[in-house]
Amino acid sequence: MKYVIGVDLGTSAVKVILMNQQGEVCKEISKSYPLIQEKSGYSEQDPEHWVEKTTEALAELVQNFDGDVKQIEGISYSGQMHGLVLLDKENEVLRQAILWNDTRTTRQCEEIYERVGSERLLEITKNPALEGFTLPKILWVKENEPDLFEKASVFVLPKDYLRYCMTNQIHMDYSDAAGTLLLNVGEKAWSSEMCELTGVSEDICPPLVASHECVGTITESFAEKTGLSKATKVFAGGADNACGAIGSGITSNGKTMCSIGTSGVVLSYEEKNNLDFGGKVHYFNHGKADAFYTMGVTLAAGYSLTWFKDTFAPNEDFETLLEDVKHVPIGANGLLFTPYLVGERTPHADANIRGSFVGVSSNHERKDFTRSVLEGITFSLAESIEIFRNNGKTIDTIVSIGGGAKNETWLQMQADIFDAKIVKLSSEQGPGMGAAMLAAYGAGWFNSLEECADVFLDSVNTYEPIRENVEKYKYLFKIYKQVYSQTKELNEGLKAFRV
Repeated sequence: MKYVIGVDLGTSAVKVILMNQQGEVCKEISKSYPLIQEKSGYSEQDPEHWVEKTTEALAELVQNFDGDVKQIEGISYSGQMHGLVLLDKENEVLRQAILWNDTRTTRQCEEIYERVGSERLLEITKNPALEGFTLPKILWVKENEPDLFEKASVFVLPKDYLRYCMTNQIHMDYSDAAGTLLLNVGEKAWSSEMCELTGVSEDICPPLVASHECVGTITESFAEKTGLSKATKVFAGGADNACGAIGSGITSNGKTMCSIGTSGVVLSYEEKNNLDFGGKVHYFNHGKADAFYTMGVTLAAGYSLTWFKDTFAPNEDFETLLEDVKHVPIGANGLLFTPYLVGERTPHADANIRGSFVGVSSNHERKDFTRSVLEGITFSLAESIEIFRNNGKTIDTIVSIGGGAKNETWLQMQADIFDAKIVKLSSEQGPGMGAAMLAAYGAGWFNSLEECADVFLDSVNTYEPIRENVEKYKYLFKIYKQVYSQTKELNEGLKAFRV
């Protein structure tokens, strides 16, 4: 029997899964690491924590593996997008990584528009300049830490640094590079024009590779630390959302995915690179060769639920917190939540907006607040679906993965709010599954990712929209969409008082 490993390097933890040729998950291990938030709007991590915890997870996996480690043929990665890791000429880390949910770079985004122009930016990168992307972070370091930036030889993204520590090879795949604002997405090449206009040397951009491409093997030192074979082939991997798409079977036209992790994503497959969404949603290279995907993002999706649990039910698990939600009626007894805890991405590119509970009364119980959080997260994702539909896309079936696929009530809620059939897979770990599939395909087990999906992926349940519920949610959705505009000015006024 042959095996592959998928490594999902997330914002709060790294998850590793071992899969065999039959598509069975043989082992799953997760190791968490801290988020560093020194100021409001700042979000960083120590890249060495990623390496340390991944090493621990792989060592534990190998220790509990019954076969010969040489049977583990390949390993690939899914990684949190956009995070800036700067390396010097010795490939040593220069500073903590600035993450995707860091919002300090509003001024740098304005500079990008001034230098490039909004139309030209969309023509080249297919995306607007948002605080979460990598280029604004590069410009922030260049302007605020010039002495440190002078030492920078190359920049990579989180999973790329982890892969470097395992192979001694520096690369970046197209799907992750698409989230930097330095890639010409249509041409799949670093944009000399973007580099020149923004004053960033193209020399700091790493070599580009396809997600399924083999970029080396495990180094001797990493093999010793983990027990893996030095012969283990290492494949480039992809951005977490690109891998989530692969791990959910979103590899052909008409397929859509909803992923609720720390952030939330609605992602739809695109065959071409020339559709025009006016920058309202993201347009990235897929982990599948010569394909693309469009995507709307809720910055604090699962994070909103985690925040609520940690704040109001710190001694309970999620299952206990959510068990009463099914007994609360649609609309949470007149309570509405907007998940703007760290700003918002789609459809409001706004780093300053913050969340709200609207309609709070003395009759509300904790379970009402819990349901309103779930509904608010789902309403936010529904705004991305609305953009897709308004641009002519048909979305009638959605594969749901991540934390939002673990609760029956939430899955039915998605079907009712999205007004679409929701499909639950046997494994909701889409990004890690996608990484494992890239390794399996790269190792030559299958002739295509679609062929791999036929073996690796299996749907276990579907949830149809209930017409009565759909109508109730349509009414509530209209109210939800008013909250942003009616609280924007209030949040601007409160900005100076934030911790």
